[in-house]
Amino acid sequence: MLESVEVGQRSLDNYTGIVPQGIMDELREVGERLRGLRVLEVNATPYGGGVSELLRAAVPLLNDLGLRVDWKIIRGDNPFFNVTKAMHNGLQGAKRDLTAEERQIFLGNAHANAAALDEEESYDIIVVHDPQPVAMLPLRGKNKAKWIWRCHIDTSAPNPSIWEFVRPFLTEYDAAIFTLQEFVPPDMPNIPVVTIPPAIDPLSPKNLPLGERTARQILGWLGVNLSRPLVTQVSRFDPWKDPMGVIEAYRLAREEIPNLQLALVGSMAMDDPEGWEIYRAVQEQQKGDPLMWVLSNLNGVSNIEVNAFQRISDVCIQKSLREGFGLVVSETLWKGTPMVATRAGGLVMQMPPGVGGYLVHNVEECAQRLVQLVGDPQEAEALGQIGRDYVRENFLMPRLLLDHLKLMERVLK
Repeated sequence: MLESVEVGQRSLDNYTGIVPQGIMDELREVGERLRGLRVLEVNATPYGGGVSELLRAAVPLLNDLGLRVDWKIIRGDNPFFNVTKAMHNGLQGAKRDLTAEERQIFLGNAHANAAALDEEESYDIIVVHDPQPVAMLPLRGKNKAKWIWRCHIDTSAPNPSIWEFVRPFLTEYDAAIFTLQEFVPPDMPNIPVVTIPPAIDPLSPKNLPLGERTARQILGWLGVNLSRPLVTQVSRFDPWKDPMGVIEAYRLAREEIPNLQLALVGSMAMDDPEGWEIYRAVQEQQKGDPLMWVLSNLNGVSNIEVNAFQRISDVCIQKSLREGFGLVVSETLWKGTPMVATRAGGLVMQMPPGVGGYLVHNVEECAQRLVQLVGDPQEAEALGQIGRDYVRENFLMPRLLLDHLKLMERVLK
């Protein structure tokens, strides 16, 4: 059997007054029509990334609506997760192919996970997230359940070899979800495709209200000097998040703001072996720089600490080279803190002109905007407030649940 993830119980009532009432009312209407529906969510890890954050919020709320939803994770050894990370990178365009041995490693683990799914008959809908579990359906074969593939990454220009390997696994799915229409590969199999942007949970520990005094105490406890300006990037330690580019922009900005501090805050996920290499490389860059912080779950930084960094930082950065959505952008804007982000993928959706901060193209422009916003707190505050309002209307969890339930209704017809 696949391993279950326990999520506890939560009430949708808690979102009343936070989320627009029209969304709440429609969500309850659709939820009532789907009461009793059995749903299984499958991904690769219970923590350490955006997918697990989304599921940890969504699953208990769907259960509160009257559906019966389980969340399970696939199994895999280190070679398997090395291969799936290469697939993940390749789907985003990295020029790296899979060897015959790597393909066999993927298929061997996929066969084992498909066989471990021994309860398919009890589900009406099975939602599979990203490439790690994508082969379970064709290797197992369909029964009565409807299958949906949810792609969270930017697959607009995938490595042709990697896409050629993944594409045949999708032909039997009943639907696929992408964040943006631009992310749908041009030769996608002939199955229904919808676009649904992700969302944040405003009541998670990472996003719930946190008083300024408490937030400052948390950062002070970590050693951050709160009398100096602070810019922060919250991201997994991943080459696509470009932490080296962030460091370069910070060092350029320090030429005009000598006492500027940088915090690189992330988490280490069990399905991301490459992350350890990036983490060590970033630590090397930190050596000899007392104004630079490299923090993760390895040294006690978790959701509450991230919450504090996103609230207290003068500006937050998201310098992704490719990005499916980037939950941290909406998380930061929800707290009223301005962003400087690259013009990449789902980041553009979250920050239209005049909303939340500035989109940039390169390191130099990133540094310029950091200097501008740190030096003009009034502009920074105004942009952050506009960003918070935009997130409320578009990127809070109940809206995401509503979109997913509407899709489920469609595939069941």
